[in-house]
Amino acid sequence: MSTDIRITDSHCHLDFPDFDGERDALVARAAEAGVHRMVTICTRLRQEPQVRAIAEAHPQVFYAAGTHPMSAAAEPMATVEELVALAAHPKFVGIGESGLDYHYTAESAEVQKQSLRIHIAAARETGLPLIIHARDADEDMARILTEEYRNGAYTCVMHCFSSGAGLAKAALDLGFYLSMSGIAAFPRSQELRDIFASAPVDRILVETDAPYLAPPPFRGKRNEPSYTVHTAQKGAEVFGMEWAEFAAQTEANFERLFTRAVL
Repeated sequence: MSTDIRITDSHCHLDFPDFDGERDALVARAAEAGVHRMVTICTRLRQEPQVRAIAEAHPQVFYAAGTHPMSAAAEPMATVEELVALAAHPKFVGIGESGLDYHYTAESAEVQKQSLRIHIAAARETGLPLIIHARDADEDMARILTEEYRNGAYTCVMHCFSSGAGLAKAALDLGFYLSMSGIAAFPRSQELRDIFASAPVDRILVETDAPYLAPPPFRGKRNEPSYTVHTAQKGAEVFGMEWAEFAAQTEANFERLFTRAVL
């Protein structure tokens, strides 16, 4: 694999305890694989200082922060002012992840919706991209994203996209981006690959969501940023592109959306 080809892991969780004691090695392995940049995501705002410290310690690591929808009912409600203040840090590049998850936490749907709208307002005010987690909530997600866009434009990536074609179309119609995770490389994910294949290639990002969702040949094991390459190579197949061409396209897409994450 040529290390002349560089890609970005647009979404990982380097602060998770799965990586304790080996973050420097993790970043080095990523670089060796051609993953020259990554965005580590804070999912509970009280943990923002630890996530920020990881980004500050590694030139190639940037970060975002928000309240994950599955934690929305258990954590203090974020405020627009709080998120805007965090965005003053030069390595802070996105708002979230926020969103809706009705798979395990449908009982907190109303709280999740409130939190989501706060994160959207912060994305709109800061001009930074919103990072969305959506699971089993396609109808509400499409409706809220569209309603809020009418209130004022903002940018957004549907992280680890694994929802239906309807939500994909709604997001793409708003000018948003879809991010491919290891799920898109699973053998039984042909329907998802078809959704990606029908999207404009200039609206595609790649990610790991590490430590989760490792792509083949590492499925079932702990994921890490270096494995982004395996998902991206599957993405090249999906779009019928040469590996170097697809990698360059996703790099251009990432830099168009995450304008602050400049090395």
